[in-house]
Amino acid sequence: MDEYPLEDLSHLQDSAREIARLPGPERTQRIRADRWIGYPRAQEALARLQTLYEWPVRQRMPNLLLVGPTNNGKSMIIEKFRRRHPLVSGPDRELIPVLSVQMPSDPSVARFYAALLAATGAPVQPRQRLAELERLAVFLLREVGVRILVIDELHNVLAGRESGRREFLNLLRFLGNELRIPLVGVGTREAYLAIRSDDQLENRFEPMTLPLWEVNTDLLSLLASFASSFPLRQRSDLATEDMARYLLTRSEGTIGELTMLLTEAAVAAVDSGEESINHRTLTLASYDGPAARRRKFERELM
Repeated sequence: MDEYPLEDLSHLQDSAREIARLPGPERTQRIRADRWIGYPRAQEALARLQTLYEWPVRQRMPNLLLVGPTNNGKSMIIEKFRRRHPLVSGPDRELIPVLSVQMPSDPSVARFYAALLAATGAPVQPRQRLAELERLAVFLLREVGVRILVIDELHNVLAGRESGRREFLNLLRFLGNELRIPLVGVGTREAYLAIRSDDQLENRFEPMTLPLWEVNTDLLSLLASFASSFPLRQRSDLATEDMARYLLTRSEGTIGELTMLLTEAAVAAVDSGEESINHRTLTLASYDGPAARRRKFERELM
């Protein structure tokens, strides 16, 4: 293991300093692991979710609709919140305070109930009638103590027929009324359009957006946090307006793409011996933005 004096790593967060002393391959593994950067909008979303979690039971519970472009941090926020309230094993049953389920890509009410049952760990019998699925799903959600139900990829509801869409919107209203727990919908702008098409649901779901990133103080703070979290032995000067514009141009403004770009640049920094994220390692990074990937794919199809 290489020895680096602690003061040489003063640009890093405490958690990254010991990792920075590891050999290159081990550091690369750590660099590519998921990391949580608590930027203000994410913290605001977590605080709102916690408020819903603690809401006293009443006949009409508040709901939240978390809306943003694809790959802009919605699922990461939900996962962070879910880990704050993990599954609890009791003497006779497991408790699942935060249950997250994905809207099927080819939605039907029966498939959604089956997904709910699977999320609770319950076996699903083939060819069960819809009424049986509904009764069992509601029973089990109560039994496992669900306090918040998260429905990810809610925009998939628009993939079905008009009659199916109406059925799903009625289902959301039914679950909220029957279980008396907050519902959290997660999806793109199309999810909001689906909810807005029903006056009663629109009044029940408070929208919260995660917009594309812009060059501002929040972005500069985010970049500084990234720079101090990667276990690189030299300082990465990311929190400048010029660098922020460059990174947004390449990543097209979503935090998921930005994370991929910076991660691959950090790997290049280790592999090249540069030990910092700069224009050279960003050029060496094994990363193409969404538009570049689309162009590459289209060329390969020709």
